[in-house]
Amino acid sequence: MQLKALKSSLKRVNKAIEREVSKFQQTLDSIPGIGPIFTSGIIAEIGNISNFTDEAKLAKYAGLVWKHKQSNNYKSDETGMSKYGNKYLRYYLIQAANSVKNYCPEYKDYYSKKHKESTKHKHKRALVLSARKLVRLIFVLLRDNVLYDPSQYLNSSGGDYQT
Repeated sequence: MQLKALKSSLKRVNKAIEREVSKFQQTLDSIPGIGPIFTSGIIAEIGNISNFTDEAKLAKYAGLVWKHKQSNNYKSDETGMSKYGNKYLRYYLIQAANSVKNYCPEYKDYYSKKHKESTKHKHKRALVLSARKLVRLIFVLLRDNVLYDPSQYLNSSGGDYQT
C-alpha cells in the first residue's frame, strides 16, 4: 500500500517538474536521452552559464577532472577522479551521459572506445569520460542558446561541437 502511494506521489512530482521546465525554453532537452528531470537538475546546479568562461571550468565545477600523478618523467595513465566540485551536478551529468549513450551513436561509440581502452573500472571510467564529453556539448548549447544538432559534430571520437 505504501509503495503504491509513493509511486503515485513520484508521478505527481515528475509531472510538476515537467510543467515547470516546459515554461522555459531549454536547449538541453533537445539532446536525445536527456529529459525534463536531467534538464532541470543540470540547469539548477549550473545556474547561469555565463559564470563559466569555458567548458573546462564547468567540468572542474562539476568535479569531472582527474588528479595528476607525476614524478619526473613518469606520468600515470590510471589516475583517480577528483572528488572536489558540485556532487549533485556530477551525479546529473554522469546519469545523463549514461542515458545519452543509449540514444546517440556518437556517445555510444565514444563510450565503447573508452571502455576498451581502460584497464580497470571500465564502466565507471568510460561513463565519466562520456560525461566529460557531454559537458562540452552542454556548455556550447547553453552558451549559444541553440538546440542540439548532431550534424554539427566534427567527429564522433573527439566530441567537439562546432562553435
